[in-house]
Amino acid sequence: MKEKKTEEARLPRHVAVIMDGNGRWAKKRLLPRSAGHKAGVKRMLSLVDQMFRRGVKYVTLYALSAENLARPQEELNELFSLLRAYFAENVQKLKAQEIRLSVIGNRSLLPTDIVQAIEAGERDTLNCGKGRLILAIAYGGRQEIVRAVNAAVAAGKQVTAEAFSALLNTAEIPDPDLMIRTGRETRISNFLLWQAAYTELYFSEKMFPEFSEKDLDAALRDYASRERRFGRVKE
Repeated sequence: MKEKKTEEARLPRHVAVIMDGNGRWAKKRLLPRSAGHKAGVKRMLSLVDQMFRRGVKYVTLYALSAENLARPQEELNELFSLLRAYFAENVQKLKAQEIRLSVIGNRSLLPTDIVQAIEAGERDTLNCGKGRLILAIAYGGRQEIVRAVNAAVAAGKQVTAEAFSALLNTAEIPDPDLMIRTGRETRISNFLLWQAAYTELYFSEKMFPEFSEKDLDAALRDYASRERRFGRVKE
């Protein structure tokens, strides 16, 4: 019993993932970028299921950054089509698994029908309590912080760190314990800048469509081996 509790204590409660490398995965195989994005969605569905089955309670995925919206319109149309398909095909599956869906980001930058699908998905899974899936769509960390600052200014009040956190998209969601980035890059690319102050970072050489169940387990083991002090000295 004691050993089981120790293992549970070492499991991250909240894992955030920067799903990078879909385009490069496709290019290496002489495929169009759209093929990489489709492979990325397939891998995303599997990865989410694996994390919840292992006992992770919150999973946040960087699905589409605010900066990604500057990509060519043809690629954006493909990405939007994948989002439409995702919400149409997976919301009821999440509900059946008791997983609550939340979306963070600037919805005003998205097509109206996608916003409607997001709102319907959040509404349909609102009372699900087994886990929570957070999709970052049209999201940027700096933009989120600026919006929160402006909200505080408009309210005419100074805020504490705790009160400021409540103004962010992720209010009521705990900060991530572990952030995984695939695709060989070693940066967090404007993702959860405030929330990731004490998050453990894990970088993988794998392109996201290649990030396997074994790779996930390696990341979780690496997290379990680390000592988190949050700036304090261990007694």
